[in-house]
Amino acid sequence: MLTKRHGAILNLLQGRGALSPGELAAELGVSAETVRRDVRALVEAGQAVRVHGAVGLAGQIGEAPFDRRMRENAAAKRAIARAMADRIADGETLMLDTGTTTSFLARELLGHRRLTVVTNSSDIARTLATVNGNRVFMAGGELRGDSGAALGASALEFIRGFAVRHAVISAGAVDEAGVMDFDLQEAEFARAALLCGELGWVVSDATKFARRGVVRVAGWAGLHGLVTDAAPPPAVAAALVAAGVSVMIAAQDVMG
Repeated sequence: MLTKRHGAILNLLQGRGALSPGELAAELGVSAETVRRDVRALVEAGQAVRVHGAVGLAGQIGEAPFDRRMRENAAAKRAIARAMADRIADGETLMLDTGTTTSFLARELLGHRRLTVVTNSSDIARTLATVNGNRVFMAGGELRGDSGAALGASALEFIRGFAVRHAVISAGAVDEAGVMDFDLQEAEFARAALLCGELGWVVSDATKFARRGVVRVAGWAGLHGLVTDAAPPPAVAAALVAAGVSVMIAAQDVMG
């Protein structure tokens, strides 16, 4: 059963976003151990989530399991993927990080030929390998059970040996300062991938404009384009213009 103090924690998270256990303890005037027990109860009840030393409300921070995220905003992600695929020519080289929108992109690239693809996503690798003369290089490292992504130092070292035409990353959240994520290792991989590309692209559906990540991936400076399904908010749009980043709005099919 959730207690009055649990309710106070949820109210703090609602008003101030993610907070550390130490910050919660100070606000509530209780010990850190008490907060840890309360947070454990809230997480088990599905009311809160832990992200890298902080606690946030479920649904406002963190991401759902990969399979569920593949179903969320699927029509928008498919449209974004189709628009991005149109910018990639047969025979080109590209690097894709793990993400639902980049997984949709892999499916939209099935009609392309002779691509060279570097990725840390087992889903993307399985989709494009041995198809139409493609060459697929899969980064090694610790494999995540949820997303099937290889992450860590080995994956980073592997991709740094490549120079590709297009580096395409997904986003956990987007604001006027750039791209954010919720996972430190995924953010590190995306950041490294952008450095390997002649053109750096971010593919992100418009729901990410309303989210706040906890790990900064990259600022807008130096990126080539953002592909999304709706016009960015004014502050984000102004930052994109200032950085010289092109914005492509993908049109969804009437049938979704």
